[in-house]
Amino acid sequence: MARAPKILTPADIILRPFREFAARQASGGIVLILATIVAMVWANSALAHSYEEIWEHTDFAITFGDHKFKMHLLHWINDLVMAAFFLLVGLEIKREVLVGELSSFRKASLPIAAALGGMVAPGAIFAVLNWGSPSIRGWGTPMATDIAFALGVLALLGSRAPVTLKVFLASLAIADDIGALLVIAVFYTETIYTDYLMAAFAILAVLLILNLLGFDMLLPYLILGLIVWFCVYRSGIHATIAGVAVAAMIPARQRVRGGEFMSRVHSALKIYRHETHSNDVILSNARLAGAVHDIQAACDDCETPLQKLEHALLPWVAFVIVPLFAISNAGVTLPHDFGSAVASRVTLGVILGLIIGKPVGILLFSWMAIRTGVARLPAGVSWRHLFGAGCLAGIGFTMSLFIGHLAFANSHDDVVAAKLGVLLASTIAGLLGATVIATAKPLTQEQMEAIDRSVVEAHFDDSGPFHTPPGGPIIEATME
Repeated sequence: MARAPKILTPADIILRPFREFAARQASGGIVLILATIVAMVWANSALAHSYEEIWEHTDFAITFGDHKFKMHLLHWINDLVMAAFFLLVGLEIKREVLVGELSSFRKASLPIAAALGGMVAPGAIFAVLNWGSPSIRGWGTPMATDIAFALGVLALLGSRAPVTLKVFLASLAIADDIGALLVIAVFYTETIYTDYLMAAFAILAVLLILNLLGFDMLLPYLILGLIVWFCVYRSGIHATIAGVAVAAMIPARQRVRGGEFMSRVHSALKIYRHETHSNDVILSNARLAGAVHDIQAACDDCETPLQKLEHALLPWVAFVIVPLFAISNAGVTLPHDFGSAVASRVTLGVILGLIIGKPVGILLFSWMAIRTGVARLPAGVSWRHLFGAGCLAGIGFTMSLFIGHLAFANSHDDVVAAKLGVLLASTIAGLLGATVIATAKPLTQEQMEAIDRSVVEAHFDDSGPFHTPPGGPIIEATME
């Protein structure tokens, strides 16, 4: 029987290009670049005065009875809105630890070693250049990697970048995120109010109990998660850490697995196939509607709450939250004496840390891990590829800007210097990494197919495909 064509509405035709764009792996990076350009043009235009006025001097308040919660718009974005970004980061970390590239010592050894080198070397370079100055506080600024930008560049390189290199860079960036979160929590927290911190721990304990008891509705986790955010914010620890803490409590269990899922879907499809012979109008056919509902319920039970939340957050983070962060944070008024500004301790420390410290640290620590037998190079990845990935890891952007704001919260000039360094270094690192990988010897079609098969097999366990990680920036890179 011929398949009936899908009925296209005018809305489908209008929205199709946007949906196709959003489905591409590089799209988030492209939107981020455009947001950065908007911020830079705005901050250096005739409307430059409005940039700082809107983001840093516009107050926004929420009132509960006699309690008033008031912050500048920039603080709302960096402290509350970015908590959703860190919630997504936390979900990705949990997924990778459970079933991904950080799930075993054999898989995790190389990306963890590389991430460690990619944090130690940049931090050391910055510290040496700023030794004896109050600006040494910003040593954490060049330590982070922007996963969206880095993977976006790799996606643009197509077959020049082996799929195993994408998996390695994604795993490195996630391990790097773990290190950055520890740095934020430990080194950029000045005063801790234990009463609020204990309250946050108590609510997290409630979330853990809900998880252990099998509650898999996301709404209670999100409502209690907002309360955790408030308590962490009041505790003195940066509030975005709450996003990662709540992510750790999100259930990752399925209600049904392979065999039962297939049985339920097969039974519903038999009913659907029978009913379409008589009346395929779902609005007037209760059995047809019931079959569709059963298929939807089976799919819902097969997907874990962690996957559902990650899928729901991903487009909002990629196309709204991170671009909003970029527009509000990346605007730097370029100084008239550009050379002197670049030569400042802070700017130079960030630039050298990201474009030299990152690739050198990643290569050195990877070499030591491989040399000692702790790790090995991924299939199809050469040392040239690894150097290119190290350069791309120098795209610090989102996390580097974020840490820079924390480090220099009391010094506007140092914040501007750090921003300038991050923007220049990220641009240079992206171009350098793309050039290194693009000029590497391309793999043959047979080699790429063999590597693709090995990567796909690595994500399937003995129980079948229903334990594989969800789609998202990491796995989309793997399966591309």
